[in-house]
Amino acid sequence: MGLLSFLTFPLFLSLLWRLIIVNANFPTTLEGPFKPVTVPFDNKTYHGNAIDLPDTDPQVQRTVQGFESEQVSVSLSSDYDSVWISWITGDSQIGDDITPLDPESVYSVVQYGIEGSQMNYEEVGYSFVYNQLYPFEGLQNYTSGIIHHVRLTGLEPSTLYQYKCGDPYTSAMSDVFHFRTMPPSSPTNYPHRVAVVGDLGLTYNTSTTFSHLLSNHPDLLVLVGGISYADMYLTNGTGSDCYPCSFDESPIHETYQPRWDYWGRFMQPLVANVPTVLVGGKHEIEPQAEDQIFVSYSSRFAFPSEESGSSSSVYYSFNAGGIHFVILNPYTYYDKSSDQYKWLEGDLYNVNRNVTPWLVAVWYPSWYSTFKAQYREAECMRVEMEDLLYEHGVDIVFNGHVHAYERSNRVYNYSLDPCGPVYITVGDGGSREDIAITHADDPDECPDPSTTADLDIGSGFCGFNFTSGPAAGSFCWNRQPEYSAYRESSFGHGILEVKNETHALWSWHRNRDYYETAGDILYIVREPVRCLANQGN
Repeated sequence: MGLLSFLTFPLFLSLLWRLIIVNANFPTTLEGPFKPVTVPFDNKTYHGNAIDLPDTDPQVQRTVQGFESEQVSVSLSSDYDSVWISWITGDSQIGDDITPLDPESVYSVVQYGIEGSQMNYEEVGYSFVYNQLYPFEGLQNYTSGIIHHVRLTGLEPSTLYQYKCGDPYTSAMSDVFHFRTMPPSSPTNYPHRVAVVGDLGLTYNTSTTFSHLLSNHPDLLVLVGGISYADMYLTNGTGSDCYPCSFDESPIHETYQPRWDYWGRFMQPLVANVPTVLVGGKHEIEPQAEDQIFVSYSSRFAFPSEESGSSSSVYYSFNAGGIHFVILNPYTYYDKSSDQYKWLEGDLYNVNRNVTPWLVAVWYPSWYSTFKAQYREAECMRVEMEDLLYEHGVDIVFNGHVHAYERSNRVYNYSLDPCGPVYITVGDGGSREDIAITHADDPDECPDPSTTADLDIGSGFCGFNFTSGPAAGSFCWNRQPEYSAYRESSFGHGILEVKNETHALWSWHRNRDYYETAGDILYIVREPVRCLANQGN
């Protein structure tokens, strides 16, 4: 299937799919809370391959010459009429003696137009390089290629555009790519399919996830942290499935920045043609000299931070039709006196639910995962922020970090609540740390509370025993908690299809199945009269 067919086919597919499912007998959250389900892990049918693609793989090698464009991506701005186009020119360097490229040596230009017409429009952006520097002997430093960001404005809604990027004055323009803008914000307009996945990394299993994502034809891609997994490597390129186990003598958590370049080349067929949203997670912190963090993540991609009133690339918001997305981050200050919390208060206050009925929040570590890995490690964030999200009627929360799939019943403060969000953990993209299998409620598997707090999240210790409910007096349940509706140890991705202002179809797709097959599917149903009235919204 050609690239243009890839982008126009979703319209036909969506119409067909709507005809098929409009009267389908899928469960809805109105029938919940559902009895907890755990799909047993079966090694015989497990097809994961959590081995990183090597730098010799053709999909990750540099194939352009000179200052030709590569690692092209398109990112959403805050609304339908604007997107960011990003790319890299020139080669990166790593070693003891590096010389940054000169951003002034090449122009940042995007030529574009509506599909079927000439690319007569042109926008100019800005460029720079970033460095990953370590003040320790023996560690290799890195300087990137020249990174370009160009913002296109004044775009038509729900419209297919074509574009190319680069420097037209040196005949270094890219191939032609395409993207479709989001629909205008209203209770009747929504992107047809929003793909959601976390912890992709760059493994052979990532290749399967990538293939399934392409086949499911998303209009928007949300990557919930755990992007390149460059931080699983030392600066000399030595990698490990368990960084702290293997490299405990390193003076700082090192990263091998070329893995970011590999990831950008591998993902280009998708992210250059589908508007993509990135969420900063633990693997994107990447500390370096002068206590800088999130430098690669913040440099390589564009974010609608300024457009949404945020001062940071790690928390921001945007509209996708009638959905308002809020991206949060626990690895920067989030307490009630912080800039992030105050920004969130203002952003939620300004959401007009008559225009964007759906409110979706996204951040990396889950509050309600019941797997032993990362169990309750973001508890301090939950204590600070959960009330605010509940008061404003957040409908769905997407998280990653845990390398498995889990969907909650509607929950608030660990209690079943018909007006609480549905929490969905999708950290199952395929990273090299492999799949999470053990649950905190399995016999003798409840972690010591003192070991669960993530020091990168900060704010002290909040992992106290439950004070009410079936687990009162304990740190873990002795069975699958009632707020956990479905959990399974498999790689995959999810698709969100909002149908109208009250109904959204959520489906989760295992890598080991055919891409159209849903391992978990249900309608998430909003009850605005009941819930927003009770929550004072």
